[in-house]
Amino acid sequence: MIDLRTVERREKLKARASSEPYWQPLSAGQYLGFRPSAGSGLGTWLARFYDPDTARKPNRSLGDFGTLPPNKRFDAAKREAEEWFRHLSRGGSEDDVTVRQACERYAASNADAAKRFPRYVYGDPIAQIRLRRLREHHVREWRARLESMPALVTRNKLHQPVTRKRAAATVNRDMVAFRAALNAALSRGEVDTALAWRKALQPVANANGRRDLYLDKMQRRALLAAQPADAAAFCRGLCLLPLRPGALAGLTAGDFDARTGTLVIKSDKANADRRILLPQDTATLLKDQASGKLPRAPLFARADGRPWDKDAWKGPVKDAARTAALPESVTAYTLRHSTITDLVTGGLDLLTVAQISGTSVRMIEKHYGHLRGERAAAALAGLAL
Repeated sequence: MIDLRTVERREKLKARASSEPYWQPLSAGQYLGFRPSAGSGLGTWLARFYDPDTARKPNRSLGDFGTLPPNKRFDAAKREAEEWFRHLSRGGSEDDVTVRQACERYAASNADAAKRFPRYVYGDPIAQIRLRRLREHHVREWRARLESMPALVTRNKLHQPVTRKRAAATVNRDMVAFRAALNAALSRGEVDTALAWRKALQPVANANGRRDLYLDKMQRRALLAAQPADAAAFCRGLCLLPLRPGALAGLTAGDFDARTGTLVIKSDKANADRRILLPQDTATLLKDQASGKLPRAPLFARADGRPWDKDAWKGPVKDAARTAALPESVTAYTLRHSTITDLVTGGLDLLTVAQISGTSVRMIEKHYGHLRGERAAAALAGLAL
């Protein structure tokens, strides 16, 4: 049996031609290994676990622990090996993934995350940290960097970015996908606990204030009239459907079935793959937009055929708002808010509003519940004798 505890014994070990490590048993089925360097390196520590149910012997490299004095490396390697053994014995995954790899696995089936992660995760130092070594201070430091990152508002006519300080609500939205990716890794058994991010990624309380800017139908018509044809069609879609601008931009011609008048929302921040039965006016707009297009072509396209994105629609909306003498704060999202407001004040139940707009009843109640209170007050006023 090899004894790896002392520096003197390890220094006497020779590198093997097969690169096979020297193994020291720690307990039944659990081994700590050391592979001496063939050159002037420090050597590499490894762990090996024997699974009696499958007869598999997964290995894991633990590193060289070069930041520690030589006489401390055995104990450090032993602690990390035993941590991994506990992880496996609880049904944990053998994969030793980085934060980036965990995010990539989540983003593969989440379009919103696939857009966000390249902006504030993949290029950040946290991306290269092994998930099993992720600690709360790593996540808090990442969050601080995110909060200090300016948010892109639009681009000017020279295509230069126009930014503002990142609002607390924006930070909350950015953290949702990251938190979901880490939780997904936890559910896959790639990490044992959520302690590293449970507190560090808690959302800012009361960051989402009530949306107050509302455009009535006359103002919406004025906004559409001041836009070029391609932008007007896109914004008309937002006036007829309570969708997020990104969800509308992500629609393809194949998502609309003209025979049944139904639309499938396949890509959205939440509640994707939902179906909406459309009224005649809305179906006519979508039929016109889909005319002559292949199924995978953008349903709403710019004049040059490219799909809309936030950098493309912001300019036309802002320019049209100024032309129509509307508030400077008008955005494409204002149209979504205005359509949802009309649905709620029109008496549609909140569950249905939530379902077709792709959000939760709780969020609809939070932002639009006061409108039901106003309708109730008006109804009560009609009871006066």
